[in-house]
Amino acid sequence: MEVRVGYKQTEVGVIPEDWNVLTLSEHFRIYAGGDVPKHSVSESRSEAHPYPIFANALQDQGLYGFTGERRSKAGSLTITARGYLGHAEYRDEDFFPIVRLLVLEPTDALDARFTTFAVNDRVKFAFESTGVPQLTAPQVAKYSIAAPPLHEQRAIATALSDVDALLAGLDKLIAKKRDLKQAAMQQLLTGQTRLPGFQGEWEVKRLGDICRITTGRKDVNEGNPNGQFPFFTCSRVHTFSDGYSFDTEAILIAGNGEVGNLHYFKGKFEAYQRTYILYDFSVQVSYLWQQLNAGLAESLGLGKIGSSIPYIKKENLTEFEFRSPIDTNEQTAIAAVLSDMDTELAALEARRDKTRALKQGMMQELLTGRTRLV
Repeated sequence: MEVRVGYKQTEVGVIPEDWNVLTLSEHFRIYAGGDVPKHSVSESRSEAHPYPIFANALQDQGLYGFTGERRSKAGSLTITARGYLGHAEYRDEDFFPIVRLLVLEPTDALDARFTTFAVNDRVKFAFESTGVPQLTAPQVAKYSIAAPPLHEQRAIATALSDVDALLAGLDKLIAKKRDLKQAAMQQLLTGQTRLPGFQGEWEVKRLGDICRITTGRKDVNEGNPNGQFPFFTCSRVHTFSDGYSFDTEAILIAGNGEVGNLHYFKGKFEAYQRTYILYDFSVQVSYLWQQLNAGLAESLGLGKIGSSIPYIKKENLTEFEFRSPIDTNEQTAIAAVLSDMDTELAALEARRDKTRALKQGMMQELLTGRTRLV
């Protein structure tokens, strides 16, 4: 393959002529974490225990280390040696690494933040195994990365770190909005909090009494990805079909596979024989949708430790109970509030996904030198 002017072919790919291929062992002091004595550990950060303890890519159970013990320096990076193998993290404060973590302390021509991005995006480690897959310091030391001059490394690291900060902010905001939605559901769907203007009575509804419940009629392999009509199976993503068996407004529930997964559709569609179809409703469909999202999984025991449900029986659905205002206008108003929150969450998640894709594209450009910042 022809190499364009200003670039050169190396063992790690085509890079700019003023970049170098640098071996990690030549520019980092690399060592494995050790044991932290129990007397040095605290479950809370304090003046006496100010340094986080890491066992892998993430902080290990919120533990902190004693000031007098040996610790690793801020400005290092770590690579997980077991578990989340090969993942690198930049450490911006002094810390204690323990055995499943390798520490790389920079010595000269490689910036630790730049190297963290390069390792995660460009390096594919081969893992040694003595029964448990792992990485060792000598093994990591042999790997090389392509790097520009130090000032450009720092510019690249700053640009990518800014995107990481944006992603972290979006993650926090999404988590906050999810908590708010959960709290709103607990209040509004039980009648503990009433929307302004509504004072009517509530009653307990049974799913089998407020809609008809049937199942689909087709086998999964009867679908056609190029078909005209949506074909709902037990997957989170529907496929398509050349024909349809239903023409109605429906809530569809996965009866096996991804048990309890919900879809809403209005129009012509096909459904798998283990997918339940709810239709012909006597409550507002949007309100029922929110009630199913809030309570169906729990009623089925999904997510509980030590419990699993391989499939849903029809009686699991018909006996599902929920509270509902008698006034359909209040049902609609509650569903609208919760739906608006869902829309806001979806927009934030879409923005986060686009930002992640942007970061991936930036790494492809910046870490190969195809795009230069200086």
